Amino acid sequence: MSFEHPNRNGETIREVEREIMKRPPEHNHTNLDLDRMTLMLDLLGHPEQSFRVIHVTGTNGKGSTARMAEAICRAYGLRTGLYTSPHLERINERIAIDGQELSDDDFADAWDQIKDLVDMVDVKMAEQGKPKMSFFEVLTSMAIWKFADAPVDVAVVEVGMGGRDDATNVLDADAAVIGPVDMDHMQWLGSEIEDIAEHKAGIIKPDCTAVVGPQPHEDEVMPIIEDKVRACHARLLRDGYEMEVVSRMPAVGGQVATLRTPNGTYTEVPIAKFGEHQAHNALAALAAAEVVIPVNGPLDGDAVAEALSGVKIPGRIEQIRTSPTIIVDGGHNVNAAESLRAAIEENYDFEQLVGVVAMMHDKQVEQYLGVLEPVLSQIVVTENSWRDRVMPAEELEKVAVKVFGPDRVIRRDDLPDAIQTAVDLVDAADETGVGYGRGVLICGSFVTAGDARTLLKERMNPELAKPKAERVAGGDASDGDASDGDAFDGGEPDDGERIEPNLGE
Repeated sequence: MSFEHPNRNGETIREVEREIMKRPPEHNHTNLDLDRMTLMLDLLGHPEQSFRVIHVTGTNGKGSTARMAEAICRAYGLRTGLYTSPHLERINERIAIDGQELSDDDFADAWDQIKDLVDMVDVKMAEQGKPKMSFFEVLTSMAIWKFADAPVDVAVVEVGMGGRDDATNVLDADAAVIGPVDMDHMQWLGSEIEDIAEHKAGIIKPDCTAVVGPQPHEDEVMPIIEDKVRACHARLLRDGYEMEVVSRMPAVGGQVATLRTPNGTYTEVPIAKFGEHQAHNALAALAAAEVVIPVNGPLDGDAVAEALSGVKIPGRIEQIRTSPTIIVDGGHNVNAAESLRAAIEENYDFEQLVGVVAMMHDKQVEQYLGVLEPVLSQIVVTENSWRDRVMPAEELEKVAVKVFGPDRVIRRDDLPDAIQTAVDLVDAADETGVGYGRGVLICGSFVTAGDARTLLKERMNPELAKPKAERVAGGDASDGDASDGDAFDGGEPDDGERIEPNLGE
C-alpha cells in the first residue's frame, strides 16, 4: 500500500504526521485559551457555522458516546463528521466522514489546506508573546475544515481534555453531552472535583441542550452544571430524571436495553458493547441525536437498533482474540477501572485472568490497580511505546507488589514479552487446550491498547489467532521466558516507529 500523496512530491503520511505532531502538546499551562483557534476560524471564514454540532465531554465514556451518536445520525441518512482522540494506531482515526476515517490522501490534503494559515496564526501569536498552535489545535482545525468541505450535516466532536479551554470549544454545540465527571488530569484541570466540573460545564452554550450522564459525585458536580445551564438558558436532560436506562440485560456480544428519552421509549435496543456504563453512554448518545435529527417525536426504533448494534469502539473493553480470550481496554483512571471490572464480572466467568498493565506515571496507579485486583489472578507489569510519559516497569512493579503481593506480580520491560508471558501463563493452566475460562486483559492506557492492537494483528502474529493446540509451543510458563519458538514474536508495529508526542490521554 502506498502512503504517498500525489500533491506532496512523494511525501509520506508519516512525514505529514511528523510535521503536525512536532508541535507543542495541548497539555501545556501556557496555552489554555481559545485565542489561536478563534483566529484560525476567522481565517477559514467560519466553516463551523455550516453544520450542527454534538459536543461530548466527560472523564470517561466520551469516545464511546460520540461514536454512538454519530452512528445514530448516520442511520438517519445525515452526512456525519466524527472527531475523536486519542488515536490507537493511525492518526487518521481521529477524523471520520460518514463513518470512514480519512484516507491518507484526504488527511494530507486537509493539512495542505490549512498549513499556511497555521503559520499565519503562529506569527500573530508570536507578536503577542503567546505560544504557537498546538498539534491538537491543528488537528481540530483540520477536522473542522474537512467537515465543512465534505459537507456534513452534523459533526460529533469529542473534547480532548476538560472542555472550557479545549480547542474544540470554539464550536457552539446544539447538544452538549457531559458524561461522568471524576478525578483525572488534575495537574491541568484542578485538584478538586468542583474544579474539573467547571471545565466540563464549559461546553454548555446559549440555548443548547445539555445532556448529562450519571454523576458519581452528583452533590458536587450537578450544582455547577445547573448554574451553567441557567446562565445559558439551556435545556437540561439528566440521566435518571428526564431520561433513563429503564432496563438492561447482558447478551452475546454486548447487551439489550430499554431506553427512555423525552421523545419516547425505545425497547430492547441491542448495544454492541459490554457494561452498564455503555448502556448509559447509549442513552446520552440517543438523547443528543434527537436534538439534531429533524424529526418530531421519537426516532425510528429500527434505525436506532441498527446503529447501536453495529457501532465499533476500538480499545474499549474490546475482545480481540479467543483461545485464550484477550481483552484490550484503554481506560486509565479509577472510574474507568470500575467500569472495566463491572463489565468483566457481569459478562465473563474467568477461572484465571492475567493482567498486562502499562500506565502513564501521572495517573492514580495504585488506586487503578486496587480496583482491578479482585478480578486478576496475576499481573504482568510492563511499558508502552510512549517513553516520555510511561511509568517505568520497575516503578510500576513496586506499586503492583503493594496491591497484589510479590507472588502475583511479574515484570517484563517490553510489551511483546509481557503479552507472551501472560499467554504462556494461561496456556500452562489450560489442561483442556480450549482456552475456556482463561484470559488476558491488556489495559492501563490508550497507548497500551493501541500498541497491543497493532502487535496482535493477525498479519503481525498469525500464531496468536490460532487455538492453543495449533500454536507453536512457547517457553516455560512458570517464569514467562520467551524463546525463539514463541507464538508471540513481538516485532515492531507498522514500520518499526511510533511518533511519541502527546496523544490526548
